[in-house]
Amino acid sequence: MARRLAASEGGRGSQLAILAAAPLLLMLLLFEILPLIVVGLDGLHTDSGWSLGNYAAILASPFQRNAFLLSVELSLATAVLGVVIALPVAVVLRRVPKGVSRALLVYATIGANFTGFPIAFAFIIMFGLAGFFTLLLVHAGWIHGLNIYSLSGLVAVYVYFQFQLGLLLLMPALEAITPDLRDAARVMGASDRVFWLRIGLPILAPALISAFVFLFANAMGTYATAYALVGGNANIVTIRIGELLAGDVFSDPHLADALASLLVIGLAIPIVLEQILLHRRRDG
Repeated sequence: MARRLAASEGGRGSQLAILAAAPLLLMLLLFEILPLIVVGLDGLHTDSGWSLGNYAAILASPFQRNAFLLSVELSLATAVLGVVIALPVAVVLRRVPKGVSRALLVYATIGANFTGFPIAFAFIIMFGLAGFFTLLLVHAGWIHGLNIYSLSGLVAVYVYFQFQLGLLLLMPALEAITPDLRDAARVMGASDRVFWLRIGLPILAPALISAFVFLFANAMGTYATAYALVGGNANIVTIRIGELLAGDVFSDPHLADALASLLVIGLAIPIVLEQILLHRRRDG
């Protein structure tokens, strides 16, 4: 009797959970899954009918291949810099008073979401050709000028929000590095350097890998920030997609959808590899 009641309550709980999740699942279907299917199918449409012609054209075009290559290089560089800068800052924040740490994390939350046209406009005001800090540094004789409207400027802007997003991702992971663990390492004669190389970084490795993959995907999919800062001067995939969709001369929505499909595949590959790597690490 008790087992039947337990099974009945379990069944009702599952039904309630499904009902509660139904709005989220519906939104996922309408705004994630169906658009991906439509984009994928539209990328197969050409003037001569259904074929892989758009994908063949992309692979045969050095211009489009360079767009993917530059996007990958930009994303890799900013993801690495974001993690490398965020990790030591996160370690320091765990040692400061709670109030200071909380205030800085609130600022990081705002900064991580401060993307698109607002962040590009802010950097132009501060570091543009006539920006406040640019004129200040030129007047001091430290520099002759800054060119924020370039690939290096794009890297600087990306790293700004990538670092803060990485900080938010890594802070919870540092909870695994407890004071008792560090005290035990000191008792065994391990220096701070040895502790981090032999104990700290291996413990944080899954979080570091996940943060890196997330930052890489975030940079690969960024459009508004790059477009607002450099327009069409940067040959990256998201800008090429935007130009093919909204361009007056070179408009080709089907080719844009094929590019978008390849971008999704490119983002899915590192995510799948990350999951395989972490799964093998857990099993090992």
